[in-house]
Amino acid sequence: MRYKAPAWLPGGHSQTIWSAVCARKRHHAPQALQRERWDTPDGDFMDVDHQAASAHHRPMLVLFHGLEGSSASHYAQAFADWAAEQDVHLVIPHFRGCSGQMNLAPRAYHSGDHAEIDWVVKRLRAEHRQQGGTTLLAAGVSLGGNALMRWAAEHGQQAKQAVDALASICSPLDLALSGAAIGQGLNRYIYTPMFLKSMKPKALAKWAQFPGLFDKQAMLKASNLYEFDNVFTAPLHGFKNTQDYWARASAKPLMRDIRIPALALNARNDPFVPAHSLPQAKDVSSSVTLWQPDQGGHVGFPRGAWPGHVRWMPDAVGSWLMNAAGQGLPHTSTERGLQGG
Repeated sequence: MRYKAPAWLPGGHSQTIWSAVCARKRHHAPQALQRERWDTPDGDFMDVDHQAASAHHRPMLVLFHGLEGSSASHYAQAFADWAAEQDVHLVIPHFRGCSGQMNLAPRAYHSGDHAEIDWVVKRLRAEHRQQGGTTLLAAGVSLGGNALMRWAAEHGQQAKQAVDALASICSPLDLALSGAAIGQGLNRYIYTPMFLKSMKPKALAKWAQFPGLFDKQAMLKASNLYEFDNVFTAPLHGFKNTQDYWARASAKPLMRDIRIPALALNARNDPFVPAHSLPQAKDVSSSVTLWQPDQGGHVGFPRGAWPGHVRWMPDAVGSWLMNAAGQGLPHTSTERGLQGG
Protein backbone atom coordinates (compact mmCIF):
# COMPACT_ATOMS: atom_id res chain seq x y z
CA MET A 1 0.00 0.00 0.00
CA ARG A 2 1.38 3.40 -0.93
CA TYR A 3 0.52 6.52 1.01
CA LYS A 4 2.50 9.68 1.64
CA ALA A 5 1.13 12.79 3.30
CA PRO A 6 1.58 16.20 1.68
CA ALA A 7 4.88 17.86 2.58
CA TRP A 8 2.96 20.87 3.89
CA LEU A 9 1.09 18.74 6.45
CA PRO A 10 3.64 16.80 8.54
CA GLY A 11 2.90 14.82 11.68
CA GLY A 12 0.09 12.69 13.01
CA HIS A 13 -1.70 15.46 14.91
CA SER A 14 -1.83 17.82 11.93
CA GLN A 15 -2.92 15.04 9.56
CA THR A 16 -5.69 14.08 12.00
CA ILE A 17 -7.05 17.53 12.83
CA TRP A 18 -6.68 19.18 9.42
CA SER A 19 -8.42 16.27 7.70
CA ALA A 20 -11.39 16.47 10.02
CA VAL A 21 -11.75 20.24 10.03
CA CYS A 22 -10.28 21.81 6.89
CA ALA A 23 -9.62 19.33 4.08
CA ARG A 24 -12.11 18.79 1.27
CA LYS A 25 -14.33 15.77 1.79
CA ARG A 26 -15.80 15.47 -1.69
CA HIS A 27 -15.04 15.69 -5.38
CA HIS A 28 -18.77 15.94 -6.24
CA ALA A 29 -21.91 17.68 -5.02
CA PRO A 30 -23.49 15.78 -2.12
CA GLN A 31 -26.60 13.65 -2.43
CA ALA A 32 -29.26 13.83 0.27
CA LEU A 33 -29.19 10.94 2.71
CA GLN A 34 -32.50 9.28 3.52
CA ARG A 35 -33.06 8.40 7.18
CA GLU A 36 -34.91 5.31 8.34
CA ARG A 37 -35.69 4.34 11.92
CA TRP A 38 -35.33 0.68 12.84
CA ASP A 39 -36.93 -0.86 15.91
CA THR A 40 -34.33 -2.93 17.73
CA PRO A 41 -34.94 -6.35 19.31
CA ASP A 42 -34.57 -4.86 22.81
CA GLY A 43 -37.33 -2.28 22.36
CA ASP A 44 -35.06 0.60 21.42
CA PHE A 45 -34.42 2.20 18.02
CA MET A 46 -31.57 2.82 15.61
CA ASP A 47 -31.46 5.60 13.02
CA VAL A 48 -29.98 4.48 9.71
CA ASP A 49 -29.02 6.78 6.84
CA HIS A 50 -29.12 5.58 3.22
CA GLN A 51 -27.68 6.81 -0.06
CA ALA A 52 -29.12 4.77 -2.91
CA ALA A 53 -27.32 3.56 -6.00
CA SER A 54 -28.88 3.61 -9.47
CA ALA A 55 -30.24 0.05 -9.25
CA HIS A 56 -31.19 -2.35 -6.47
CA HIS A 57 -28.68 -4.99 -7.53
CA ARG A 58 -25.65 -2.71 -7.13
CA PRO A 59 -23.23 -3.56 -4.27
CA MET A 60 -23.99 -2.23 -0.81
CA LEU A 61 -21.50 -0.81 1.72
CA VAL A 62 -22.42 -0.45 5.37
CA LEU A 63 -20.23 2.02 7.27
CA PHE A 64 -19.98 1.89 11.06
CA HIS A 65 -18.84 5.21 12.49
CA GLY A 66 -16.36 5.92 15.25
CA LEU A 67 -16.65 7.25 18.80
CA GLU A 68 -19.23 10.07 18.81
CA GLY A 69 -19.37 9.98 15.02
CA SER A 70 -22.30 10.07 12.63
CA SER A 71 -23.18 10.33 8.95
CA ALA A 72 -21.98 13.95 9.18
CA SER A 73 -18.42 12.94 10.11
CA HIS A 74 -15.74 13.89 7.59
CA TYR A 75 -14.93 10.28 6.75
CA ALA A 76 -18.63 9.46 6.26
CA GLN A 77 -18.95 12.34 3.82
CA ALA A 78 -15.90 11.12 1.94
CA PHE A 79 -17.28 7.58 1.76
CA ALA A 80 -20.61 8.96 0.53
CA ASP A 81 -18.74 10.75 -2.25
CA TRP A 82 -16.92 7.54 -3.19
CA ALA A 83 -20.14 5.50 -3.10
CA ALA A 84 -21.95 7.94 -5.39
CA GLU A 85 -19.06 7.90 -7.83
CA GLN A 86 -18.90 4.10 -7.87
CA ASP A 87 -22.68 3.60 -7.89
CA VAL A 88 -22.69 1.71 -4.59
CA HIS A 89 -25.51 1.76 -2.04
CA LEU A 90 -24.22 3.35 1.19
CA VAL A 91 -25.80 2.62 4.57
CA ILE A 92 -24.65 4.38 7.75
CA PRO A 93 -26.23 3.01 10.94
CA HIS A 94 -25.95 5.29 13.98
CA PHE A 95 -24.91 3.65 17.20
CA ARG A 96 -27.36 4.25 20.05
CA GLY A 97 -27.57 7.96 20.88
CA CYS A 98 -25.43 9.17 17.96
CA SER A 99 -28.14 10.22 15.50
CA GLY A 100 -29.08 13.45 17.27
CA GLN A 101 -31.81 11.88 19.40
CA MET A 102 -31.28 10.01 22.65
CA ASN A 103 -32.12 6.33 22.49
CA LEU A 104 -34.67 4.76 24.82
CA ALA A 105 -32.92 1.83 26.51
CA PRO A 106 -30.66 1.98 29.58
CA ARG A 107 -27.58 1.55 27.41
CA ALA A 108 -25.45 3.42 24.86
CA TYR A 109 -22.78 1.81 22.63
CA HIS A 110 -19.28 0.45 23.04
CA SER A 111 -16.19 -0.72 21.18
CA GLY A 112 -16.97 -4.41 21.32
CA ASP A 113 -20.66 -4.38 20.45
CA HIS A 114 -20.48 -7.26 17.97
CA ALA A 115 -24.08 -8.28 18.74
CA GLU A 116 -25.27 -4.93 17.38
CA ILE A 117 -23.07 -5.38 14.29
CA ASP A 118 -24.49 -8.87 13.77
CA TRP A 119 -28.08 -7.67 13.86
CA VAL A 120 -27.38 -4.81 11.43
CA VAL A 121 -25.45 -6.77 8.80
CA LYS A 122 -27.87 -9.71 8.81
CA ARG A 123 -30.83 -7.40 8.35
CA LEU A 124 -29.10 -5.54 5.53
CA ARG A 125 -28.07 -8.78 3.83
CA ALA A 126 -31.66 -10.03 3.88
CA GLU A 127 -33.09 -6.75 2.60
CA HIS A 128 -30.44 -6.44 -0.11
CA ARG A 129 -31.09 -9.97 -1.34
CA GLN A 130 -34.81 -9.30 -1.50
CA GLN A 131 -34.00 -6.44 -3.88
CA GLY A 132 -31.78 -8.63 -6.06
CA GLY A 133 -28.43 -7.58 -4.59
CA THR A 134 -25.64 -10.07 -4.02
CA THR A 135 -22.70 -8.10 -2.58
CA LEU A 136 -22.57 -6.62 0.92
CA LEU A 137 -19.40 -4.90 2.10
CA ALA A 138 -18.71 -3.50 5.56
CA ALA A 139 -16.27 -0.91 6.89
CA GLY A 140 -15.81 0.42 10.39
CA VAL A 141 -13.97 3.53 11.46
CA SER A 142 -12.06 3.63 14.75
CA LEU A 143 -14.47 2.26 17.43
CA GLY A 144 -16.78 0.93 14.72
CA GLY A 145 -13.91 -0.92 13.07
CA ASN A 146 -12.90 -2.68 16.28
CA ALA A 147 -16.50 -3.80 16.81
CA LEU A 148 -16.67 -5.00 13.20
CA MET A 149 -13.42 -6.98 13.45
CA ARG A 150 -14.60 -8.44 16.75
CA TRP A 151 -17.81 -9.53 15.01
CA ALA A 152 -15.86 -11.21 12.21
CA ALA A 153 -13.71 -13.06 14.72
CA GLU A 154 -16.67 -14.14 16.83
CA HIS A 155 -18.52 -15.59 13.83
CA GLY A 156 -15.65 -17.19 11.91
CA GLN A 157 -16.86 -19.00 8.80
CA GLN A 158 -20.45 -17.95 9.47
CA ALA A 159 -19.55 -14.30 8.87
CA LYS A 160 -19.41 -15.03 5.13
CA GLN A 161 -23.16 -15.56 5.13
CA ALA A 162 -23.69 -11.89 5.96
CA VAL A 163 -20.70 -9.95 4.58
CA ASP A 164 -18.45 -10.54 1.57
CA ALA A 165 -15.49 -8.42 2.72
CA LEU A 166 -14.83 -5.93 5.50
CA ALA A 167 -12.33 -3.32 6.64
CA SER A 168 -11.38 -1.54 9.84
CA ILE A 169 -9.93 1.95 9.54
CA CYS A 170 -7.67 3.45 12.22
CA SER A 171 -9.26 1.17 14.79
CA PRO A 172 -7.94 0.70 18.34
CA LEU A 173 -7.74 -3.07 18.03
CA ASP A 174 -5.94 -3.21 21.39
CA LEU A 175 -8.19 -1.01 23.50
CA ALA A 176 -5.99 -0.99 26.60
CA LEU A 177 -2.94 0.38 24.79
CA SER A 178 -4.98 2.89 22.80
CA GLY A 179 -6.92 3.93 25.89
CA ALA A 180 -3.66 4.59 27.72
CA ALA A 181 -2.29 6.57 24.77
CA ILE A 182 -5.28 8.91 24.46
CA GLY A 183 -4.92 9.85 28.12
CA GLN A 184 -1.28 10.89 27.85
CA GLY A 185 0.72 13.84 26.54
CA LEU A 186 -0.90 16.17 24.03
CA ASN A 187 -3.70 13.67 23.49
CA ARG A 188 -4.94 14.38 26.99
CA TYR A 189 -5.43 18.05 26.11
CA ILE A 190 -6.57 17.74 22.49
CA TYR A 191 -8.72 14.64 22.00
CA THR A 192 -9.88 13.59 25.47
CA PRO A 193 -11.73 16.88 26.14
CA MET A 194 -13.26 16.76 22.65
CA PHE A 195 -14.79 13.33 23.26
CA LEU A 196 -15.89 14.05 26.84
CA LYS A 197 -17.55 17.30 25.75
CA SER A 198 -20.25 15.29 23.96
CA MET A 199 -20.13 12.05 25.96
CA LYS A 200 -20.85 13.62 29.36
CA PRO A 201 -24.05 15.44 28.27
CA LYS A 202 -25.31 12.22 26.71
CA ALA A 203 -24.58 10.38 29.93
CA LEU A 204 -26.51 13.03 31.86
CA ALA A 205 -29.44 12.62 29.49
CA LYS A 206 -29.33 8.88 30.06
CA TRP A 207 -29.29 9.41 33.83
CA ALA A 208 -32.35 11.68 33.47
CA GLN A 209 -34.13 8.82 31.69
CA PHE A 210 -33.03 6.29 34.33
CA PRO A 211 -32.17 8.04 37.62
CA GLY A 212 -29.59 6.10 39.60
CA LEU A 213 -28.41 4.09 36.58
CA PHE A 214 -24.79 5.03 37.39
CA ASP A 215 -22.83 7.30 39.72
CA LYS A 216 -23.57 10.70 38.22
CA GLN A 217 -21.07 12.63 40.30
CA ALA A 218 -18.26 10.22 39.49
CA MET A 219 -19.11 10.53 35.80
CA LEU A 220 -19.01 14.32 35.97
CA LYS A 221 -15.59 14.18 37.64
CA ALA A 222 -14.13 11.88 34.96
CA SER A 223 -11.10 13.56 33.37
CA ASN A 224 -10.24 10.87 30.83
CA LEU A 225 -11.83 8.00 28.94
CA TYR A 226 -10.60 5.41 31.44
CA GLU A 227 -12.53 7.12 34.25
CA PHE A 228 -15.60 7.70 32.06
CA ASP A 229 -15.70 4.10 30.86
CA ASN A 230 -15.24 2.87 34.42
CA VAL A 231 -18.40 4.58 35.67
CA PHE A 232 -20.57 4.64 32.53
CA THR A 233 -19.63 2.53 29.49
CA ALA A 234 -18.42 -0.58 31.30
CA PRO A 235 -21.22 -1.11 33.85
CA LEU A 236 -24.01 -0.21 31.42
CA HIS A 237 -22.89 -2.90 29.01
CA GLY A 238 -22.12 -5.80 31.32
CA PHE A 239 -18.43 -5.27 32.11
CA LYS A 240 -16.95 -5.16 35.60
CA ASN A 241 -14.83 -2.08 35.01
CA THR A 242 -12.73 -0.35 32.35
CA GLN A 243 -9.98 -2.95 32.50
CA ASP A 244 -12.48 -5.75 31.95
CA TYR A 245 -14.20 -3.82 29.15
CA TRP A 246 -11.02 -2.98 27.26
CA ALA A 247 -9.71 -6.54 27.59
CA ARG A 248 -12.90 -8.33 26.54
CA ALA A 249 -13.92 -5.91 23.78
CA SER A 250 -10.59 -5.73 21.92
CA ALA A 251 -10.52 -7.41 18.51
CA LYS A 252 -6.76 -8.01 18.29
CA PRO A 253 -6.62 -11.13 20.52
CA LEU A 254 -9.17 -12.89 18.29
CA MET A 255 -8.09 -11.83 14.81
CA ARG A 256 -6.59 -15.25 14.10
CA ASP A 257 -10.19 -16.53 14.04
CA ILE A 258 -11.28 -14.32 11.12
CA ARG A 259 -12.28 -16.31 8.03
CA ILE A 260 -13.61 -13.55 5.78
CA PRO A 261 -11.52 -11.21 3.59
CA ALA A 262 -10.63 -8.42 6.01
CA LEU A 263 -8.46 -5.31 5.79
CA ALA A 264 -7.01 -3.50 8.81
CA LEU A 265 -5.73 -0.05 7.86
CA ASN A 266 -3.77 1.85 10.52
CA ALA A 267 -1.34 4.72 10.16
CA ARG A 268 1.73 4.23 12.30
CA ASN A 269 1.68 7.89 13.34
CA ASP A 270 -1.91 7.77 14.61
CA PRO A 271 -1.82 9.93 17.77
CA PHE A 272 -3.91 7.58 19.89
CA VAL A 273 -3.56 4.17 18.23
CA PRO A 274 0.17 3.64 18.88
CA ALA A 275 2.23 1.68 16.39
CA HIS A 276 3.35 -0.82 19.03
CA SER A 277 -0.30 -1.75 19.63
CA LEU A 278 -0.99 -2.76 16.03
CA PRO A 279 -1.44 -6.42 15.03
CA GLN A 280 1.35 -8.13 13.15
CA ALA A 281 1.15 -11.07 10.75
CA LYS A 282 1.48 -13.55 13.62
CA ASP A 283 -1.60 -12.04 15.30
CA VAL A 284 -4.03 -12.50 12.42
CA SER A 285 -5.34 -15.21 10.12
CA SER A 286 -4.43 -15.51 6.45
CA SER A 287 -7.77 -13.84 5.64
CA VAL A 288 -6.58 -10.53 7.12
CA THR A 289 -4.57 -7.95 5.18
CA LEU A 290 -2.61 -5.41 7.24
CA TRP A 291 -1.97 -1.94 5.78
CA GLN A 292 0.21 0.14 8.09
CA PRO A 293 1.63 3.20 6.31
CA ASP A 294 3.99 5.43 8.25
CA GLN A 295 1.76 8.49 7.84
CA GLY A 296 -1.93 9.36 7.81
CA GLY A 297 -2.87 10.27 11.37
CA HIS A 298 -6.18 9.14 12.84
CA VAL A 299 -8.75 8.78 10.05
CA GLY A 300 -6.88 11.41 8.07
CA PHE A 301 -4.78 10.34 5.07
CA PRO A 302 -4.96 13.80 3.44
CA ARG A 303 -3.68 14.23 -0.11
CA GLY A 304 -3.16 16.92 -2.70
CA ALA A 305 -2.30 20.60 -2.75
CA TRP A 306 -3.57 22.92 -0.01
CA PRO A 307 -6.20 22.63 1.45
CA GLY A 308 -5.99 18.95 0.52
CA HIS A 309 -8.70 16.30 0.37
CA VAL A 310 -9.55 13.09 2.23
CA ARG A 311 -10.76 10.95 -0.65
CA TRP A 312 -7.61 8.80 -0.69
CA MET A 313 -8.78 6.65 2.20
CA PRO A 314 -12.27 5.74 0.91
CA ASP A 315 -10.81 5.30 -2.58
CA ALA A 316 -8.18 2.86 -1.34
CA VAL A 317 -10.41 0.99 1.13
CA GLY A 318 -13.36 0.91 -1.25
CA SER A 319 -11.17 -0.48 -4.04
CA TRP A 320 -9.81 -3.20 -1.74
CA LEU A 321 -13.30 -4.18 -0.59
CA MET A 322 -14.73 -4.33 -4.10
CA ASN A 323 -11.83 -6.38 -5.39
CA ALA A 324 -11.92 -8.72 -2.38
CA ALA A 325 -15.61 -9.32 -3.12
CA GLY A 326 -14.89 -9.94 -6.80
CA GLN A 327 -16.58 -6.76 -8.00
CA GLY A 328 -13.66 -4.74 -9.34
CA LEU A 329 -13.84 -1.03 -10.06
CA PRO A 330 -14.32 0.30 -13.58
CA HIS A 331 -13.91 3.95 -12.59
CA THR A 332 -10.73 5.95 -12.22
CA SER A 333 -10.93 7.60 -8.81
CA THR A 334 -9.28 4.74 -6.94
CA GLU A 335 -6.37 4.66 -9.33
CA ARG A 336 -6.01 8.40 -8.88
CA GLY A 337 -6.04 7.99 -5.11
CA LEU A 338 -3.55 5.11 -5.06
CA GLN A 339 -1.15 6.96 -7.29
CA GLY A 340 -1.30 10.15 -5.28
CA GLY A 341 -3.49 12.46 -7.33
